[in-house]
Amino acid sequence: MTHHLSFSALAHPRRGNVLIVAGAMFALGIAAGAAFRPSLTPQLTAPVEAALAAAPSNAPTPADMPIAHRLDPAMVYPAEVLRIIIDGDTFEARVRVWPGLDVDTKVRLRGIDAAELHARCSDELTKAQAARTALETILAEGGVAVSRVGVDKYGGRVDATVSTRGTADVSAAMRNGGWARSYDGGRRGSWC
Repeated sequence: MTHHLSFSALAHPRRGNVLIVAGAMFALGIAAGAAFRPSLTPQLTAPVEAALAAAPSNAPTPADMPIAHRLDPAMVYPAEVLRIIIDGDTFEARVRVWPGLDVDTKVRLRGIDAAELHARCSDELTKAQAARTALETILAEGGVAVSRVGVDKYGGRVDATVSTRGTADVSAAMRNGGWARSYDGGRRGSWC
């Protein structure tokens, strides 16, 4: 007895209509790709085009670069604060990177360092708690947005300039309030 598998057998109700579902998903994918593909093509600015023209022929193209290196520094991304974590210079947010596409990430405030909650002394712990409270108060203003997004030196988070409805530069506000100090990415000084 020989059994032949046919495409119509995959569309049988007892087999879960596998072929029909797969075909519908494929068609939906093609339609979505046709609808969104033109807007996904990166638009190069004049300085980027000039840099690409001057680059050696074996240099990576924008499509070959990691996405973190292709982000437009002028782009402002709206963000919803999920929670304040670690200390007064880092929080977790849901960032809207594209209509309908949100990314949950840890955001480190660019250019500052706040005392650590995992303190080495009681003075550092007091400063860390004050910085965390200050950051919570500033972010509670709402209208949180991140810009100049870059890769942080520690994995799992990004480095960004952050603003709120009432504060144009959260890093500057934290520094000016005495809750943080300037930081350029090098060795951090002691808070004790």
